[in-house]
Amino acid sequence: MVFTLHRYIFRELFKVFVLATVALTLITSLCSMYKPIQEFGVGPGQVVHLLGYFLPITLTFILPMSALFAASLVYGRFASDNELDACRASGVSLMTLVYPGLCLGIMVSITTLVLSFYVVPAFIHRAERMIKANAKQILFRNIHRTGFYTIPNREFMIFADRANDKTDTLEGVIVVQAKGDEVTKLITAEAARVVFSTRANLNEVSVLAKNTYRMDKYNEGRTEELSVSTTFPSLLTDDIKFQRIDDVKRIQADKLNFYPIRELAMRCRGQLAIELLCERISEKLSLGPDSAYEFIGDDRIVLFTAQGCKPGREQAIDLAGPVVLLELDKHLGTLIRRWESNSGSIKLDDEQNGSTVDIILTSPSWDSGDVKGFAREHVIKYLPLPADIEAKLSENNILATIDAVGTDESIIDKPSLEFVRLKSAVQNKIRRTINEISSEVHSRLVFGLGCTALILAGIALGIIFKGGHLLSAFGASSIPAAALIVAIMTGKQLTKNPATPPITGTIVMWVGLAALSFFTFLIYRKLLKT
Repeated sequence: MVFTLHRYIFRELFKVFVLATVALTLITSLCSMYKPIQEFGVGPGQVVHLLGYFLPITLTFILPMSALFAASLVYGRFASDNELDACRASGVSLMTLVYPGLCLGIMVSITTLVLSFYVVPAFIHRAERMIKANAKQILFRNIHRTGFYTIPNREFMIFADRANDKTDTLEGVIVVQAKGDEVTKLITAEAARVVFSTRANLNEVSVLAKNTYRMDKYNEGRTEELSVSTTFPSLLTDDIKFQRIDDVKRIQADKLNFYPIRELAMRCRGQLAIELLCERISEKLSLGPDSAYEFIGDDRIVLFTAQGCKPGREQAIDLAGPVVLLELDKHLGTLIRRWESNSGSIKLDDEQNGSTVDIILTSPSWDSGDVKGFAREHVIKYLPLPADIEAKLSENNILATIDAVGTDESIIDKPSLEFVRLKSAVQNKIRRTINEISSEVHSRLVFGLGCTALILAGIALGIIFKGGHLLSAFGASSIPAAALIVAIMTGKQLTKNPATPPITGTIVMWVGLAALSFFTFLIYRKLLKT
């Protein structure tokens, strides 16, 4: 008889649970798609796929609420129809009747933990791959719709008069590169191709333009072909809450596997490269007025002298004039041109991922032997960093190199304030990421384990509120659920707060679960007495 009773109760629980899950899923799934549709411009077919990919996120929150609703409703109705009293009069204890609800709670807890730790991250990565696989279609759709497309890192905007889907080309193209509110580069082109790719855990977009005219604050000119590339973070997955377990382990083993940390570290690496190069140049120039620093490029050798140098803004070295620069043919050893200027700078080239530098002379005079003249500006691009500097700044140990600056093992003597600021930003980001990982793991555990306690509390409150409206039990059961969620959110915020120890947030989460469990224990103790 007990087995038949358990089967009856569980069948009613499962029926209400499924109906509530379906209804809530349909409502919340459409709302969750608003951001991807607005930001990424996905099409109708892609919306259907994204609904499936985002379904596990929705279910992670809906399943506990549906189970809580089913438990409070079914057991409340069971008690209001006097079926509970009849069972107890027949010798069936209350705790025996709770077994079906307990089974549902355990099932929901296990499902929630599996969803949050494994299924949700896997489906988010699939959604990411789907969006990137259709990145070209998204770009062309936005060009057709609005006439422009903004690369996800907000540094590049691509304007086009026409977008040809068949040939994958854009016509009448304008590419605007900006840093913050400042436009740093403007490129116009008759036609261009846009290529999206993934390399070294980074997303990269390249604009391959033909018949271009380029303008920036250092140079301008016309070229037949020009390639502009930039990296950007993942559209969806560069958030700790969407990381898979194996991804979390890789991040813990090597922080550069997390793009936000990698981006800051590469900026810090660029500043370190500039300051290390500045020290080398200063040492060379201090040997005497005839001591020139040498860069060896692909086709030329560049020699220059200056009164001195110091690190400047935006990963640059400011050269004190007069600056005398000689350009020599690398293969013939002959002089190409002699330049002289009152000021100049050496700037890290962002387009080449910080591996080359540009020398910029302001208002220089030049002498090629038989002809002399003046120029508004002269830029020598793509000069490689010295090999020993590249070796010291290897990505394999760049975080250790950054941390060592300011200690006895530092590769530079006196780091600038800009480097100190960047180093502090990298260290803070690493610390916040570690805290977020801990916070996310504990919050998933607390929420998953708390589902069982919530459903048991819903059963008890459903029985207590049997004389009222059926939904009053669910309303009362929502209060401890809300309290648990508040404890989890408060704990996560405390973990992110640098003013409090990370363990404080973890304790708050588990205290919330302990309080819920104690509350459930008190309710059942009262029911068993009555």
